Amino acid sequence: MSTLSVAKFGGTSVANHSAMSACANIVTADPNTRVVVLSASAGITNLLVALANGKDAEERAKLIAEVRQIEEAILAELKDDSEVRTKIEEILKHIESLADAASVAASPALTDELICQGEMMSTLLFVQVLKELGAKAVWVDVRTIVATNSHFGKAAPDDEQTQKNSDALLKPILAQDNDTMIITQGFIGRDPQGKTTTLGRGGSDYSAALLAEVLNAKDVLIWTDVAGIYTTDPRIVPAAQRIDTMSFAEAAEMATFGAKVLHPATLLPAVRSNIPVFVGSSKAPQDGGTWVTKDPQPRPTFRAIALRRDQTLVTLSSLSMLHAQGFLANVFNILAKHKISVDTITTSEVSVALTLDKTGSASSGAEMLSPELLAELREVSSVKVDTGLSLVALVGNDLHITAGIAKQIFDTLEAYNVRMISYGASTNNICMLVQSEQADDVVRALHLNLFE
Repeated sequence: MSTLSVAKFGGTSVANHSAMSACANIVTADPNTRVVVLSASAGITNLLVALANGKDAEERAKLIAEVRQIEEAILAELKDDSEVRTKIEEILKHIESLADAASVAASPALTDELICQGEMMSTLLFVQVLKELGAKAVWVDVRTIVATNSHFGKAAPDDEQTQKNSDALLKPILAQDNDTMIITQGFIGRDPQGKTTTLGRGGSDYSAALLAEVLNAKDVLIWTDVAGIYTTDPRIVPAAQRIDTMSFAEAAEMATFGAKVLHPATLLPAVRSNIPVFVGSSKAPQDGGTWVTKDPQPRPTFRAIALRRDQTLVTLSSLSMLHAQGFLANVFNILAKHKISVDTITTSEVSVALTLDKTGSASSGAEMLSPELLAELREVSSVKVDTGLSLVALVGNDLHITAGIAKQIFDTLEAYNVRMISYGASTNNICMLVQSEQADDVVRALHLNLFE
């Protein structure tokens, strides 16, 4: 049985030198942690996304100065910055030239090349932090390992090629020396043409789980800024409780519906290979966390409440739906052509209402409903678009076969307008679309009645 652990640290965990030092102490204290995956330092990716959208010279200079300031603050606290400073300067020059190119003509491929530079810098700095603590660490460019397709912004990994790359490059390093840690980047891959790709926002968790799978690791340790997964967001409900253990299915539902602790796709490689995932706080590792496993016990009816804000509801109505075949197929073909995935859906005899998924590295909802897409949808139906909505998902077990659940929910929510409900498609969730300004109150009401 493998004893190897893959650890992943998010942006706030590597935001500055003291945060990086805390992470370094966590990984050096655990001899099983041999592979460490890092996000960019907090704030960097947003600055790089802004540069990738194309800015004028003055704005570019301002954004690059902000990037430099974050990196410089970490460099300044190193005992010896001579070697790593040269590498960081090279990357900053590269960022400048890419930002110049983006100001002339932005492209998805250019965006991915630009926004991956944050991870390149954080990992180089982290290797130096580890070395100054006396640990052995080697920097690896994850693009030499994670192979993907060419869907920039939300690339899909090529599992077979990734396995081959890992066998050829990572396993020899791990076999050679039991003390050496591999430090690499999350969120990034490389397509068959050698171009940089990204796995979509939050993809660092996915990278960690992918590497755990190809290395046959015993677990994935996701170190973040909260001590585990809670029954809901503690910022909304201070009485939220930490969940000690939960199933892959429950965690996937929570992540899909807005709980920011885990990225939905993270769980795919972990579920496939039955690799437990731990979520804990890099700021307070002693506080424990949540283990996500295949079959935890007990499995309560209600596990948690997730909230996803900023939802778009599209309602399509057409009399040609009535007793007709092919209408939905036609709608989904149009959405697929524009690379839009649907989140939740309800239908009646003559209309269909659906919410849209908004994940992707540089994507924002604004350009999802492009004029071209709306024009094509209007050829087959009337189209109504509603915004200012939030999706509240009640996550649990056997929700579709437990009597009395609907009454519990609707009694709790009688004071609120529920715009849409998706119930019965999943054993693990019930989704409700509500007005954004009421979303926090809906979450509080449900948590009070179902969990407290």
